[in-house]
Amino acid sequence: MPTSAASLPADIAPASPAPASPATGLRRLLPRSLFSRVTLIIVVGLAIAQLLTFMAIGYERGIAMRELMMIGIERDIASSVAILDRLPAAEREGWLARLERRNYHFVLGGNAQGKAPDTASTQQFATAIADAMRPFEIVKIGQVSSPPQGLQIQVRLSDGSSVIVHARRVDMPVSSWVMWLLWVQLLVLAVCAWYAVRLVTRPLAQLADAADELGPDLKGQQLAEEGPTEVRHAARAFNAMQKRIAGYMAERVEILAAISHDLQTPITRMRLRTDLMDDGHDRDKFRQDLDAMHALVREGVTYARTLHGATEPPRRIDADALFESMVADYEDSGQQVLLEGRVGEPMVTRPNALRRILTNLIDNALKFGTDVRLQVHASADAGGNRLTLAVIDNGPGIPPDQLENVLKPFYRVEGSRNRNTGGTGLGLAIAQQLATAMGAELTLRNRDQGGLEARLTMNTNTAAPPD
Repeated sequence: MPTSAASLPADIAPASPAPASPATGLRRLLPRSLFSRVTLIIVVGLAIAQLLTFMAIGYERGIAMRELMMIGIERDIASSVAILDRLPAAEREGWLARLERRNYHFVLGGNAQGKAPDTASTQQFATAIADAMRPFEIVKIGQVSSPPQGLQIQVRLSDGSSVIVHARRVDMPVSSWVMWLLWVQLLVLAVCAWYAVRLVTRPLAQLADAADELGPDLKGQQLAEEGPTEVRHAARAFNAMQKRIAGYMAERVEILAAISHDLQTPITRMRLRTDLMDDGHDRDKFRQDLDAMHALVREGVTYARTLHGATEPPRRIDADALFESMVADYEDSGQQVLLEGRVGEPMVTRPNALRRILTNLIDNALKFGTDVRLQVHASADAGGNRLTLAVIDNGPGIPPDQLENVLKPFYRVEGSRNRNTGGTGLGLAIAQQLATAMGAELTLRNRDQGGLEARLTMNTNTAAPPD
């Protein structure tokens, strides 16, 4: 009876991931699709451009405000000091509120506080005010910390009393609606960028989908030849390419199928004539050659049919029951195949194609090895559920430079795996064609312990298939 192992076989255990570099981690943060990446780049670029524009406008407004303030404020302060000087001392207190402005006010008496101005802008501001208030005597100019870059200027009036001018620079405020307007503008630009990128990348996505659907039967969908000139030209070229390739493949398949079919008639006649021959060594050799020719023709017809693609609809099956029945069939025929691992749940696939692939792989392994195992491993990742099937043997393996060639039709490895061991050179080619039609990947590798491993990897779906 077939044996199963709950533990994960070492041959198909996933390797421990290598530590990711900072650059790799940064790339993982980026969106995966071209549409998302281009949209993100444009939106971020627009946001940076908006920020730089806002900073430039703020800087220019600051310079303009400073120039405007330097032009008028010193005259206003000088005029206010002249008014206080002409007023009687008793009336000056009542005029302080009238002469006060947003960026300066006056205090009668006292002494100016602070240190000498130490920044270029503050020094320029203080010099302009001092020059405008001549011929009044400037007793002291001090810079204070509160308010920031504030000045206290002590002026002596004509009657000998002092007045302290508290002046400060006031930047031009930015209205709240300006910020909202910039956000709305960025949003409008982002929507326009999204639509523009979608308009550019959608034909690429349609072209990629059409190429993905172009299976071994080359019966892909026809792209709509509409839209901008470049898109229409690309769609027209792709449709023409599909037709040309489909024509070439159909011609090749028809020739192969016709030759394989027509050879069956003379082979049958030769078999009948061989049966009429006297028993002997030559008769047995003739039968062996005819059997080999018949197997070659039968495999040729099968390979020609697989080139027409997968006509079998997907169905929901119990994969574990399928694998167990296959292993049991081999055991009934006297061939030992061990089953390791389980799927654990039903899956949607093409069961006949999957059975044919595994049968070809197991038959190939039994020809060259005595210990054949079917290892099953189901896993789940970000891309969905994955099923890995590995057929391993303890045979002589395949030279590394011929691992890809053995998947080609009618290719045989010279040496240990050759015509003398049987086979037509089409078993692995048929398995490769069916795997491609199913959207699976078939790879071969030589095991470190000796022998060959044929690994079939596919995405599985546990949902019910569409009608």
